[in-house]
Amino acid sequence: MKNKMIEVIPYNPDWPNMFEKEAAFIKNILREHCLEIHHIGSTAVPQLHAKQDLDILCVVDELQNSLILQNLGYTFKGELNIPLRYYLSKNTMQSKVNLHIVEKEHGFIKLNLYFRDYLRANDEARKSYAMLKEELLKDPTSYIKISSGFTGYNLGKDKFIKSILQKAGFNGFSVNFCMHDNEWVEYRRIREEQIFIPIQIIYDRNHPTILADNNYHFVLYKGIIIVSIAQIELLNTTEAALRSFATDTPYKKLGYGTYLMQILEKWVKQQGRKVIKIHTNLMDLGKMLE
Repeated sequence: MKNKMIEVIPYNPDWPNMFEKEAAFIKNILREHCLEIHHIGSTAVPQLHAKQDLDILCVVDELQNSLILQNLGYTFKGELNIPLRYYLSKNTMQSKVNLHIVEKEHGFIKLNLYFRDYLRANDEARKSYAMLKEELLKDPTSYIKISSGFTGYNLGKDKFIKSILQKAGFNGFSVNFCMHDNEWVEYRRIREEQIFIPIQIIYDRNHPTILADNNYHFVLYKGIIIVSIAQIELLNTTEAALRSFATDTPYKKLGYGTYLMQILEKWVKQQGRKVIKIHTNLMDLGKMLE
């Protein structure tokens, strides 16, 4: 299915004012629940061409406390590709507002601030990003959504964004649902090498659970490198199962598995499930958390 046309326009010096106005509105509604609020994305970078979408990052004490915004013009659109990140949007007379809501210490915070601040401080990187956008928009596939839900435009920026994060020195944790093509490649490789090859079982890369609605596949990044993966199945209204869990060989015994497990436990609880069953046929839990 074709996406609507993507239009990138020259930097609008009124974008910071638009952010301040919307940020004040959000803070007034959320009050003490709003811990931080930041202008992110391309409209937050002076002189950078951008889509006329205002991206706002709001840090709250608890995600549920942000849902009051649904009654005040915002539409809740779930987590999309990032666990424990609520995404809401609304249209104003001047622009579309994309509101990203997370709790304190979520990896999404530093990732976006590192990227934004590097572009603000580096003319060449900013110009390169603008040129990349122009080139992508010449390609008809940029306007088409693929099965993962990403447009060619979004996919085409991925490599550049990771290169900027690396230059900026970003080495924090971030967790995604496995959706991007590159993520699926690493997810399958790590799962096969760490779980299936050691027990001499052939790994079916197209197993039905890959597309099943009640199965969720996670990748843990350290900086721009995927270091651990996991699969959670929601069994019923109260239970979930950890179907697979593995850390890539170079990153074992560094605490990455433990970190991912903490995220998974929090995410499962957020889904209203009270029990995580451990699927231990492939490996014991102690080894999984290496």
